[in-house]
Amino acid sequence: MTESERSGPSRRALIGWSGAGLALGAAATGGTMALTGADDHLGLASADTGGAVAFHGAHQAGIATAVQDRLHFAAFDVKTEDRAEFVRLLKDWTAAARRMTAGRAVGEGAYGGLAEAPPDDTGEALGLKPSRLTLTIGFGPSLFERFGLTDRRPAALADLPKFPGDNLEKSRTGGDLCVQACADDPQVAVHAIRNLARIGFGKVAVRWSQLGFGKTSSTTPDAQTPRNLMGFKDGTRNIAGTETARLKKHVWVDASDGDAKSAWMTGGSYLVARRIRMNIETWDRTSLQEQEDVFGRDKREGAPVGKAKEHDAPFLKAMKPDAHVRLAHPDSNHGVTILRRGYSFTDGTDGLGRLDAGLFFLAYQRDVREGFIPLQRKLSAQDALNEYIQHVGSAVFAIPPGVRDSADWWGRTLFSEEA
Repeated sequence: MTESERSGPSRRALIGWSGAGLALGAAATGGTMALTGADDHLGLASADTGGAVAFHGAHQAGIATAVQDRLHFAAFDVKTEDRAEFVRLLKDWTAAARRMTAGRAVGEGAYGGLAEAPPDDTGEALGLKPSRLTLTIGFGPSLFERFGLTDRRPAALADLPKFPGDNLEKSRTGGDLCVQACADDPQVAVHAIRNLARIGFGKVAVRWSQLGFGKTSSTTPDAQTPRNLMGFKDGTRNIAGTETARLKKHVWVDASDGDAKSAWMTGGSYLVARRIRMNIETWDRTSLQEQEDVFGRDKREGAPVGKAKEHDAPFLKAMKPDAHVRLAHPDSNHGVTILRRGYSFTDGTDGLGRLDAGLFFLAYQRDVREGFIPLQRKLSAQDALNEYIQHVGSAVFAIPPGVRDSADWWGRTLFSEEA
């Protein structure tokens, strides 16, 4: 395959890349080491250098990868009815993502081409480092109603039930596709989504999107646990990117899972995205003791009730029965464990002087029916934290396996008969 083929169509070949919109990004990354077959998705060595994360691998990057500082997440509706056109789009997106995650411009770049045509790249990331950009793509349940895919929808991609307390906004819920762009530079993440959306103009349209800052969980061993907007450390017991056994057990889909219709998901995962608004003003007027009781941890150290250090094993019965940590702990849920990758958000005010702020919750798991659904059923019914939060947006996606080499592309295992 030539370099031009790997890069996708140029503007000379495809003026239709121009357009408006937001974005779709996809699985993986590409780096200074990208374009190799490396499966180095942790990005630990380059965490402080703005370097690149490998694009190719058995799993998509952006899941077990060391969590970056910024997020741009977008959900899309598919507008084309032509399966071949949609597959071509997935291949074009793969080529563009391969370049952007390596810190390179899309196609022939932002300048120097035909003056009569829009540039292939929008240009706002020129001169910026790759910033550990990862792009992770997912397919929503509604996509399987198209292109003759009904019999290939995995049972593990279950529709989420309505949980007690949900107040979901249609404009922030669902989607045929999603793209999660994570980077240490917000401009790099936004650039990726913007350019993938331009490529998809006329074939996909943005349904909703979310910007995030301040990661609220970590997949990096020994890293300081980040804090959410309530001021508490979040994700203390999160699965680390180096915990191969836990990832295999709780995150990655195995060939033994499901039946023939879900075999294409081997090496992938399932994502639940929830926009959780926090009642910041109410929380800020709550006593410290009640705040600590709600979580079951102290605010300074993050230690569980009755313990001295954050990572001390919690004694769950010492916590109040409705404490968040007690209810969410695997020991209280028959071992249910998810990989968290959430971000804080603030989107101005709601018109009544209250901050529109909270947590954009991202949870990866091997099976939604055995992960998020039973866990959220318990939390939505009993958690003391419910007084201070409300779920206002929701979506679930099948995250296919990674792009293995330069001939591979996002979604190949689903759309290629030979796969």
